[in-house]
Amino acid sequence: MGSSDLLGDMLAMIKNANQRGRSRVVLSHTKLREGVARVMLQEGYLADVRVVDLEVRGTKRKDLHLTLKLDPDGKKVLTNLRRISKPGCRIYRPVKRLGKVMDGLGIWILSTPKGILSDRQARVQKMGGEVLCKVW
Repeated sequence: MGSSDLLGDMLAMIKNANQRGRSRVVLSHTKLREGVARVMLQEGYLADVRVVDLEVRGTKRKDLHLTLKLDPDGKKVLTNLRRISKPGCRIYRPVKRLGKVMDGLGIWILSTPKGILSDRQARVQKMGGEVLCKVW
């Protein structure tokens, strides 16, 4: 039986892989997962994001391959991440009410009318939205 919170599952898989010292995470593809992964790539938390087309027993599907980033010393760049808006309790914020994550060391990831954006991009576009998660 599948989960109803695909983004929450994605964040848990990334968090677990990071804690275990794994460098890659493979997930089933959704547009939301890909958007969040692309924001994490742009903000420097992931080293690579690839969408891979597969054909399994005559059925076409896509996978999302994420590569976790390490700093030059070989330490993990990603410290932690947390799901904010959940299927049972959606959290929306205007851009003026978005605070800093870890005094600017982390980011909020938002779902806006212009797509999935980091809090920095949302401030530039002066646009709030649903607060999906925070990453630091």
